Amino acid sequence: MINQAEQDAIAATDYFALFERPRHLVLDTVTLEKDFYRLSRQWHPDRFARAAPEEKQRSLEMTSQLNDAYRTLKDPIARTEYLLTIEGKPIERDKNADAKEIPADLLEEVFELNMQLEEMRAGGDDPDIRADLQRARTNFEAQLEGAGSDLQGLWQQWDRASDAHDVTTKTKTLDAMVALLHRRQYIANLVRDVRAALGVE
Repeated sequence: MINQAEQDAIAATDYFALFERPRHLVLDTVTLEKDFYRLSRQWHPDRFARAAPEEKQRSLEMTSQLNDAYRTLKDPIARTEYLLTIEGKPIERDKNADAKEIPADLLEEVFELNMQLEEMRAGGDDPDIRADLQRARTNFEAQLEGAGSDLQGLWQQWDRASDAHDVTTKTKTLDAMVALLHRRQYIANLVRDVRAALGVE
């Protein structure tokens, strides 16, 4: 995830531009890694050991920026959140993410799950409740996987709209990504809770 320090650095550096790439979300991470090592060698502080103090400082700053940029862009979710931030649609994170509004289509499932979790905590390890929770886990993990597939579709949509300079589609795609990431996080929290109740790593 992108922390506050990284968000503050956005004003000075565009991570995509640092790697001489357009703001695309479908990204070849193998090529990204090669470019990272090439640029890291170029800016490595050892190459500036005898340089002027300003050049040494610039080398250190570039090395730090490259590390941050590579760590962000190689992770698909961090890359998506970073793009949303630099496009003016940052993901808002509550300290208590579970307090977020339940997606409307999940209301019934979440209510049922909460009842099962309460019964599990109150009544011990009941085989019927455990079986219900196993089914819930399978269901929510499938939904999490589905959200990942939907997100990939939005990445492709964003890249096409970006290349076509289609502002309307870009705006709609950004909004869809924000909504999907919030939904994905909510489902991920449900999966975490069910796995914890079942004692699954």
